[in-house]
Amino acid sequence: MLNALWLGFFLTATVAALAQWLLAGNAQVFAAMVQALFAMAKLSVEVMVLLFGTLTLWLGFLRIAEEAGIVQALARWLAPLFAKLMPEIPRGHPALGLMTLNFAANGLGLDNAATPMGLKAMRALQELNPSSTTASNAQILFLVLNASSLTLLPVSIFMYRLQQGAADPTLVFLPILLATSASTLVGLVSVALVQRLPLLSPVVLAYLLPLALGLAAFMALLASLSAAALASLSGLLGNLSLFAVVLLFLLVGAWKKIAVYDSFIAGAKEGFAVARDLLPYLVAMLCAIGVLRASGALDYALDGVRYLVGLAGVDNRFVDALPTALVKPFSGSAARAMLIETMQSHGVDSFAALLAATIQGSTETTFYVLAVYFGAVGIQRARHAVACALLAELAGVLAAIGVCYWFFA
Repeated sequence: MLNALWLGFFLTATVAALAQWLLAGNAQVFAAMVQALFAMAKLSVEVMVLLFGTLTLWLGFLRIAEEAGIVQALARWLAPLFAKLMPEIPRGHPALGLMTLNFAANGLGLDNAATPMGLKAMRALQELNPSSTTASNAQILFLVLNASSLTLLPVSIFMYRLQQGAADPTLVFLPILLATSASTLVGLVSVALVQRLPLLSPVVLAYLLPLALGLAAFMALLASLSAAALASLSGLLGNLSLFAVVLLFLLVGAWKKIAVYDSFIAGAKEGFAVARDLLPYLVAMLCAIGVLRASGALDYALDGVRYLVGLAGVDNRFVDALPTALVKPFSGSAARAMLIETMQSHGVDSFAALLAATIQGSTETTFYVLAVYFGAVGIQRARHAVACALLAELAGVLAAIGVCYWFFA
C-alpha cells in the first residue's frame, strides 16, 4: 500500500510537470522539482534533530511512570471498564497493562513510540483469541481506539510547530483535545453498537458519564470566550498540562524511591532508537511531497476542490489542509510530511497549518495500524474493524475543521 502511494506521488508529479512544460511552456518546473528533492532532504534532517530530543525526552519520562507504578495503577483503575468492554479478557491479564501503556503513549502524542507497546498488547490479545486468522472483539476495539488516537498532550505536534518557528507551539492544544475526543467517542460507540457492548451499564456510565459531562461543561465555558481568549487559553493549558505531567511522574517516582535519573536514561535510550528508525521514512515522504508540490500537481488538485467548495457557497480555507487528512489513513509519515509542507508553504500559524496540525493530532493511520497490528499476529479477517476505524477518523477530521473555524477563523 505504501509502495503504491509513494510511487503514485512521483508519477502524478511527472504528469503534472509534463503538462506545465508542454502546455504552459514552463520549462523551469523540472529544476524546481530537483531543488525540492534536496530542500526536503535537508528539512528532514532538521526535523529529525528535534524529533530525537522529543521522543528521547518523553519515553524517558514514560519509563519513570511505568517503574513508579503509575501505568499499573491506571490499569487497575480501568479494569472494571475493560471487564465490560472486553469481557473475554481475564482480570489481571498482561494485555490490560500493555494496552494501558499503549494508550498512555498515544495520549502523550508519541504515536511512533506507542507502536511497539501496541504490538505487544495485540500479541497478548491473540493468546486469548480462539481463531488464528479472525480478529476477536477485544482486538477490534483495541485497534479502533488506536485508530481514533485519543491524544491528551500532542507533544509531537508541538515539536513540529516549534521546529517551524511557531511563537506558541501549544496553540493547537484545545482544538486537538476536542477533535480527538470526537473521533474516540465515535469509534467507541460504533464498535459498541456492532458488538452490542453494554455502554449503558452502571459501570460503563460511571466512567464515561463524568467525562462526557465534564467535556460538555468545558465546551460551554469555551463558547463564552472570544477567539483571542480561546487561543490564549489553549496555549496556557497546553504548557501547564505538559509541565504538570512531568512533575507528577518525577514526584511519584521519587516517592516510590525510584532512581528517576537512571530510569529516565533507560527510557530515553529507547526513544533514541525509535527516532533513529524514523529518518528514512521521513526523507522518503517529504521528498515525494516536495516534488508533488513543485510540479504543481498538489495545487491543481486543491484548486479543483476549492472551486467545487466555492460553488456550494462554503468557506474554502479548510481545503489547504486536506492533503494531511487524505493521506493520514494510509501513512503517518506521509501525513507528517504533508503537515510540515503545509506549515512551510502557508506559514506555521496560518489557518491551513493550524487545521493540518489539529487533523494530524486527532486521528491515526487506519490502514497502517490495521496492517501492522493485525499482520503481526496473522489476522486476515478484520470483520468490522476497518469500517469503525474509518468512521472514527472521519469524525475526527470533521470535528477538527469545525473546531478550527471556531478557534482560529
